[in-house]
Amino acid sequence: MIGKFTFQAPANILFEPGASRKIDELVASYGAKRVMLVTDKGVRGVGLTRGAEASLVEAGIEVVVFDDVVADPPSHVVEAAVAACQANKIELVLSIGGGSALDTAKLVAYLAKTPDRLDDIYGVGLAKGKRLPLLLVPTTAGTGSEVTPIAIVTTPTTEKKGVVSPVLIPDWAILDPELTLGLPASVTAATGIDAMVHAIEAYTSKVKKNPMSDQLARQALALLSANVRRVCEDGSDLEARSQMLLGSMLAGMAFANAPVAAVHALAYPIGAIFHVPHGLSNALVLSQVLRFNLPEAEALYAELAPIVDSRTEGLTVPQKARLFVDAMAAICRDCKVPPSLADVGITAGDLNKLAEDAMKQTRLLVNNPRELKFEDALAIYTEAFGNRAAA
Repeated sequence: MIGKFTFQAPANILFEPGASRKIDELVASYGAKRVMLVTDKGVRGVGLTRGAEASLVEAGIEVVVFDDVVADPPSHVVEAAVAACQANKIELVLSIGGGSALDTAKLVAYLAKTPDRLDDIYGVGLAKGKRLPLLLVPTTAGTGSEVTPIAIVTTPTTEKKGVVSPVLIPDWAILDPELTLGLPASVTAATGIDAMVHAIEAYTSKVKKNPMSDQLARQALALLSANVRRVCEDGSDLEARSQMLLGSMLAGMAFANAPVAAVHALAYPIGAIFHVPHGLSNALVLSQVLRFNLPEAEALYAELAPIVDSRTEGLTVPQKARLFVDAMAAICRDCKVPPSLADVGITAGDLNKLAEDAMKQTRLLVNNPRELKFEDALAIYTEAFGNRAAA
């Protein structure tokens, strides 16, 4: 029997190579003459915003650039962007970049239009006002932020907090696979695995698992697992890049409606404290969390196994589930993800703090198929720290 569920997604999605060079047409449809471009210096420096900026300027639209976004955006950066948006009387917010830029733009579009303060809207459903028109253009096949109602911020105490509200879903998600062609292999691997984690955790989400997210998660995992090795080997393959970008978006739609769980909860402190990129943070604890979840998620992992490994015929459910966990570990190895927390500068003395901070992620942990306590988190981090010796 199908249970009750809700499902939310952007009203408009444009998927087309070169789509970012047509931004002016979409902006013009809102009658906006002053646009804020939210991005980071790296993305702008390599020219990924050039086409969009040129099309806007040619159309007579003024572009105010905010390119001070950094990974795991600190709250003060978000607040600075909001102030710039209000000071320049911006009429529409456009973001071109990775998940951090897109998340920042969501909050700018909302906070610039309402009297709410950032500290007042952390949590689920607390942002209830109106926002400026919002167009999001991802440059990585990873976060899926262009289709989610979620924005993640790092607080002054290095805690990652989320703002979750349908108001943050953009008016347009614009996917241009050409923008992902130049991604380095390390970034491609980390963001691709991040997207696969979104699909896996959506499919096993304890609280809001639903049939629409399930179908999107399965299709996303199929696209991502079939192409991630290829794009790491040859980043110029536009078709493979397109499949990854589509997979990332589908995974984003899946987890936007069936939220992620323990992998993300344990990854957040790694990123917040040690500034490890989000996708890599996920990859570093993925195998350990999957193994921890096996007692409760075995049947679901068995259902996903044929998607990532064709050698499932004749296997029992437990065997398929273990094959799935092993297949995900193999993808991490083949894509040259660092095997250990020690490889990103974390020491044994840091593990207790990581576990303490992970337990604060109650919004995520409630979705995990198996209850996770402090001692479990510490054991997972300890295993991930010692993984180099076993690799």
